Amino acid sequence: MASEILVKAVDLCKSFGTFKALDNVGLEVRKGEVCCIIGPSGSGKSTFLRCINLLERIDSGAIWANGELIGYRREGNKLHEMSDAELARQRRGIGMVFQRFNLFPHKTALENVIEGPVQVLGENPKAAREHAMELLARVGLADKAGNYPAALSGGQQQRVAIARALGMRPSLILFDEPTSALDPELVAEVLDVMNDLAASGMTMIVVTHEMGFARNVSNNVAFMDGGKLIEHGPSERVLTHPDNPRTADFLRAVQR
Repeated sequence: MASEILVKAVDLCKSFGTFKALDNVGLEVRKGEVCCIIGPSGSGKSTFLRCINLLERIDSGAIWANGELIGYRREGNKLHEMSDAELARQRRGIGMVFQRFNLFPHKTALENVIEGPVQVLGENPKAAREHAMELLARVGLADKAGNYPAALSGGQQQRVAIARALGMRPSLILFDEPTSALDPELVAEVLDVMNDLAASGMTMIVVTHEMGFARNVSNNVAFMDGGKLIEHGPSERVLTHPDNPRTADFLRAVQR
C-alpha cells in the first residue's frame, strides 16, 4: 500500500509585481520521501518552499500539508485567510533549514535548539534541554553545545540549524540550498546528517545543486525553470533519462 501524501500543491501561482515566480506549480510528496528540487537560479525553487512554510502568500492554487489546507480555513464554500496565530500553529509541523543558517548569534548552540520547543511548544525546559542535547549529539555536535555561532564553522552552524528544526518535532523539513553558503570541504558533513535523516524516514523537500545527493538519497526529483515545474519523477529516471529536453540541457550543463 502506498504511503500517505504528506504535501500536496495544486496549481500554485505567485507573482512579485510583474514577475511570475510560480506558474501553476503542482507537486505531491509522500510520507517518508525525500524530494529534491533542482533548476537554474531564479526558477522559483525557493519561493515554492517559502509558500509551503507560509513565509510567502500564494496568489492562487492550494497547498495541503499534514492533511490540512495551508494558510486558509474553509467555512462552508468560502475560504478565509488564517490569522497569524493560526498560521503559526500550522508552521510548527514544518521545519525549515535556510541557506544562511539564521541562528541567534547571542545564544549558544544548545540555547538555539531549545528556544522553539520552550517558547513555542511550551515544553518543560529541563526536558527540552535533554532532547536538545540528544539532537546535538545526533548531528555530531554534543561537544559544541556551549559554543556561540561565531565560534562555529559554517558546516557546524548548519548542523545546529538542522538540530533546531528537529527540536520542533516536525513531520516535514524543508531545506533551502543548505550547502550553497558553505566552503566545499564543509559540505560533506552537512550532507551526512541529511543522509541520516533520510534513512530515519524523515520527509524532506530539498532545494539543492548537489546532484550527488539528489541521485543517491532522494526518491523523486522535480526540475523547475521559469516558475514552472517542467518535470517530476523517480530520481534515477529524471537524472539519467529525462523526458523533457530542457531538463536534459540543464543536467548536461551542471554535470560538465
